[in-house]
Amino acid sequence: MNPQDLLYLESHEWTSVSDSEEGKIATIGISAFAVEQLTDLVYMELPSVGTTMAAGDEFGEVESVKAVSPLYSPVSGEIVEVNSPLPDNLEILNSDPYTAGWIIRIRLSDEAELSNLLDNEAYQKQCSESGH
Repeated sequence: MNPQDLLYLESHEWTSVSDSEEGKIATIGISAFAVEQLTDLVYMELPSVGTTMAAGDEFGEVESVKAVSPLYSPVSGEIVEVNSPLPDNLEILNSDPYTAGWIIRIRLSDEAELSNLLDNEAYQKQCSESGH
């Protein structure tokens, strides 16, 4: 996935939406910027398939040697897939946070929520202005 084509939450989660037979599916992960800020990742907690999320809900957490960071859902819907090998292979987030490092997939319940997310340009501006 190309980071320029993704939508972002201010808290560094990205989403990419695709069509499927089951409706619109949002693939969600965390940005390379977030992985870089967290540094040495040691643990990730993932939700269960079938869990219903609202936009902004916490769906898990990622822990580094520096901090524990909650993961927030950019969209509302039902979790239809979880990247279950990821917690045992967190180095994937360092090497490929946008493709192999996806975290969950959600069947969208409200496509209009996508308009609340940042495009790549706005997200990059936020990252450079925040200084972290």
